[in-house]
Amino acid sequence: MQILDPLPLGPLLAPNRVMFGPIVTNLGDDDRLLTARHAHFYERRAIGGCGIIVVEGASVHESDWPYERAPLAQRCGPGWAQIATACHQHGALVLASLDHAGGQGSSAYNQLPMLAPSRVPEVNSREVPKWMEPEDIDAVIQGFADAAALAVHSGCDGVEVNAGQHSLVRQFLSGLTNHRGDQWGQDRTLFARQILDAVRSVVGSDHVVGLRLSCDELAPWAGITPQAATELAPQLAACGIDYLVVCRGSIYSHEKTRADFHEPDNFNLDLCASIKGAVGDLPVFLQGSVIDPNAAERALADGICNGVEMTRAQLADPDVVSKLREGQVKAIRPCIRCNQTCQVRDARNPIISCVAEPSTGRESDDPNWFAATTTPLHLVVVGGGVAGLEAARVAALRGHRVTLIEQSDQLGGLAIRTGPGRPFAQWLVEAVHAAGVTVMLNTSQIPVADVVVQATGGQPGTREYHVDADATVIDIVQYRLGLSPLPDGPIAIFDPIGGPIAIALAEELGERATLITQDNIAGNELSRTGDLAPANVRLAQKGVTICRRALLRAVHADAVQIEDRFSGQQYSVAAAALVDCGFRLPTDQIAQADMQIGDCVAPRTMYEAVLEGRRAALAADSVLS
Repeated sequence: MQILDPLPLGPLLAPNRVMFGPIVTNLGDDDRLLTARHAHFYERRAIGGCGIIVVEGASVHESDWPYERAPLAQRCGPGWAQIATACHQHGALVLASLDHAGGQGSSAYNQLPMLAPSRVPEVNSREVPKWMEPEDIDAVIQGFADAAALAVHSGCDGVEVNAGQHSLVRQFLSGLTNHRGDQWGQDRTLFARQILDAVRSVVGSDHVVGLRLSCDELAPWAGITPQAATELAPQLAACGIDYLVVCRGSIYSHEKTRADFHEPDNFNLDLCASIKGAVGDLPVFLQGSVIDPNAAERALADGICNGVEMTRAQLADPDVVSKLREGQVKAIRPCIRCNQTCQVRDARNPIISCVAEPSTGRESDDPNWFAATTTPLHLVVVGGGVAGLEAARVAALRGHRVTLIEQSDQLGGLAIRTGPGRPFAQWLVEAVHAAGVTVMLNTSQIPVADVVVQATGGQPGTREYHVDADATVIDIVQYRLGLSPLPDGPIAIFDPIGGPIAIALAEELGERATLITQDNIAGNELSRTGDLAPANVRLAQKGVTICRRALLRAVHADAVQIEDRFSGQQYSVAAAALVDCGFRLPTDQIAQADMQIGDCVAPRTMYEAVLEGRRAALAADSVLS
């Protein structure tokens, strides 16, 4: 496979063509340092065979503090050294990402004005940045140079300059954000070129200098367009860079840089191909939902790129490269592009993780889930959803004899029937069979066993609205399982959670759907995954009616009664049925159960299901002690 071939990057040779990009991790500390957690996090990808690791972006100047745990380059020397030492022993190249968020940052942490080329308000906070004076520009350029010098002195193989999303460099390059009339506006490439020249001058010719460049800001009225990028990229390449990562997005479209499952995989293929054609022999990396190794291989074979950035793929499975090397493509745990736990740049300040691989971000904390047991037992896992599948899989791999029982005729629970988790649920089913688990379908009879693990999921929660005797109320799970079909006519969807489940159904039903939400905006909780604005655009395009600030009071045979939560005014909306997408409760405890996991403990997400499945598989050894 070409993806496994070495790739020359300037003076150095990467062992393969797979890159792990500079994703925000929140693994830092309150002093803006790279920590031991970072080192374990990146080393795990190096152990898995990744050829090029780009460390989380570090602010090159104190004027930039975009999120609470954002590393500050001048304090990153020891951390870069620790990461480089850890990853080099496994053969990976390590590059420091150099960054400044400019007007897309925040003043909340340093109580200083944000710096930007022009006074364009930040999209989310509406904060207006400070127009950079010549001394500000000089200081930031020097900051890039100083950070680059420190990075290579600390053992990094080079640096990557960010001119992509959340980037001051891109803001200077773009007519969206650079409205200056001086030299920095008359030649919008000047700032980027001076930074690249300064960085190259301090790192020398024996280290790598890369550039991450937004080549489509998705704002053709003033931003960088794909056509303009074919002229821009060669100008910046002439500054002596050793590779280019092609990405997209701008101040007005940050969610497009790391799109979720609503957009196709490999969405930058055409963009990358056009840029590669414009920059000659310079190595170009494809970025943009590259999660399928076979698709990545095709992009390389077709000459679209020289390397592939597969960051989220390696969050879901850090062993992507080693499994490819061993010919175990089907063993690669899939990324489902949900953005639920890997998108961490928000007010919750969470640590990065992955729904399919909860040890991501916890490499220095989690035990070895797969340590061989010294006391082989017979485990029965009751329930074949995600939690039960993971418990059965891990327990079997540890050496236990495992029987998995499921009352329906199919494993995978709700996840395998609908939603973005389907590929992961399908992978789990195949992995359970490969691990030698005995599967019993269409039964609730629990065999005699040493340990019984209950993973029976949830059940509908308490309904706090009146339902007439002739009204039709359908539980969303029963509908998705194919047990409760929808009648013809308009359908009301009750969504007290504000999450993706009700939104997805409303999109499917289109003009038939009336979405009832207590919030001021539909899908309120989707802000954490970056899908809030796109979801509302999709709902509008589909013709969905949205009742906002709405409390559901009653369901009648042909209508639902709604109350405005602010005014108390009540009104009716026509509906042949109501689909309840509300909160759920645990199923009842099974008498024989030694452990309970997943939604039968507390209904939550796939992430907790996987995590608790692993914990049960590890804890089984001690149940009889």
